[in-house]
Order: sequence, then C-alpha cells, then structure tokens
Amino acid sequence: MNEAGGREGQARRRPSGSDSEDAGVTTGALARRLGVSPTTLRTWDRRYGLGPARREPGHHRRWSERDVAMIEEMGRLTAAGVPPAEAAHSALKLAEESSSARVPRPRRTRRTRPASPEMFIRQRKGLARAAVRLDAPVVQELLSGAVERHGLVDAWQEVIMPTLHAVGRKWEEAGDRYVEVEHLLSWQVSRALHRCASVPVAPSAAAPLILACVPGEQHSLPLEALSAALGERGVPQRMFGAAVPVEALSAAVRRTGPPVVFLWSQARSTASVPLARHLTDLRWGVRGARGRPVVMLGGPGWAGPVVRGTTRPTNLREALTQIEKVCDGLNNTAAHNGG
Repeated sequence: MNEAGGREGQARRRPSGSDSEDAGVTTGALARRLGVSPTTLRTWDRRYGLGPARREPGHHRRWSERDVAMIEEMGRLTAAGVPPAEAAHSALKLAEESSSARVPRPRRTRRTRPASPEMFIRQRKGLARAAVRLDAPVVQELLSGAVERHGLVDAWQEVIMPTLHAVGRKWEEAGDRYVEVEHLLSWQVSRALHRCASVPVAPSAAAPLILACVPGEQHSLPLEALSAALGERGVPQRMFGAAVPVEALSAAVRRTGPPVVFLWSQARSTASVPLARHLTDLRWGVRGARGRPVVMLGGPGWAGPVVRGTTRPTNLREALTQIEKVCDGLNNTAAHNGG
C-alpha cells in the first residue's frame, strides 16, 4: 500500500453520472452490512477513490447499490489476500462495467430431453437400492446422471425428493434399522447440490436474496436445492442454512436489504407465524425510500392459515417462477426510474 497507488486511485474516481439513484445507504449502515468499520470505508475512499458516486454538499454521503457492489468486491479481494491497491483497481473496474446494471434476471438453463414417468420410477428405485447397500460411489454416480440428463429442477422433483421421501418412510416403518441409509443418501444429495452450485455468480449491484430455515429446523436439503437452482440462474443470494435464530435473521435482512426472504419449515412444530409476520414488517433504507422483502414460505410446515403479506410456493419450480417475477418487477422499476 503506497501513496502513489492512492493518488492513482483518486485519479480514477468515477464520475457522478446521470443515473437517478437518489436514495442509498449511509456510511454507517454500509459498514454494519459489510462488517467493517466506517473508518475503513473512509480510508478506501481517500486512498483509492472507492467512494459513493454521488455527493451532495451539506448532506451525508449515500451509497447506491452499484457503490455497494464495488465495496463488496474490495472486501472480498482484500480478505483473499490481494494487496489493497490492486483490489481497489479491480473494484473500480467492476463499478465501471456495471454502470448500466439492472437486477439480474434468472438465466434460462438449457433444455433437457423429456423423460417418461417409467424412467423416473426406474431411477428412483436404482437410487434407493444403492443407498440401502450403502454404496456411496454408485449413489453419487446416479445423482450426477439424473441432474445431467434432466436438469437440476426435474432431477430434484422427479427423482431425488421422491427417493428421500421413500427412504424416510422405510426408516419410520422399520424403527432405527435404516437411519444410516437416510443419512448417507442425504449427505450424497447435499454433495451433488453443492457441485451444481459451484459455478461462481458474477458480481452484481443487486441485493442478494436470503435463504434460511426457521429456528429449530434442521432439514435444509430443499433449501440447498433452491440455492443451487438460483446459482445456475445467476441470482445473487445468501444461504444461511439450518436453524437460523430470529435475531440473526432479522439482522441479516436489515443489513443486506434482500428483495426476497425464503423461509423453510419442514414440520408444523417449527413453523412460526409470528416470525413470518415479523419479516414482512421489516424495513430498511433511508426515510422516503424504504424497502421491504417479499417473504416466501416453503415447506410442509407452513400448511395452515395463510400468513398475510407472504407467498407460499409448493415446489422448487414454483419457487423459481415466483422469484423470477420479483426480479422482473425490480428490473422494470429500475428501467422506469432510469428513464
């Protein structure tokens, strides 16, 4: 880190431009969201030009979504050991490339060959037999083959999830005799889903979605499937996994300002209507430009009375469709405001 690099960063400071991003987050709010100190943000601004694109005399600085994406890139690179001056150069380049960015619309995945119901039945039986034999390599091979042939969504809905349900019923009927089978199959499914989600999502100025299980809920595989499918479509997200405490979930929503919060509950005993209502009432942002999330409730635990202000997709494909509609609506709003 040297002053020459700092002056170079100052020289590359981005112009304010003509975009209509009148609202934004304060330096303090951005620091809390990213887990750094306000002093760090001011230092990055002074030395490398990583400040908000728009400044108004006599007012606090406001950071737009594009500014936030730039700072997130700076934090990611420095945490990975990249020298600050080099990281700042990359972050500024990202900001320039995303100057006309919109909320990303989910990318369409390639069409796969249609399969008959008989084929799905054969694949379920083969997967279940391999799991009962505790043949992990064959289980993994069958999972990979199903995803490759049918695509992630169909593989999940037509092969993986029915097999998990069948193994679970067998375990319930036979006492504890098949618990090792269910655990092995669940672990291998989780591995397969993580491989599907291994393609990195391009940096975006859009706030990420939040995916979380309700407190006390340990069944996160369906949420992992949603995360993997969103990753395939290039949708930024934050996956928090099983049993997220209420305070932690609320803090994450306020810090990141997600367009969607997807909350999973497998059993009625874990579903919390007060929590769902609490999330629909959360707000973030400056006065006059506050945002709120679309709350989606997934899983059989939510069966029962409808929670006002939420949606309840019944399967993975429906969840993806609803999320796509939210992204499209934000795109249309951004295009209208930009015009």
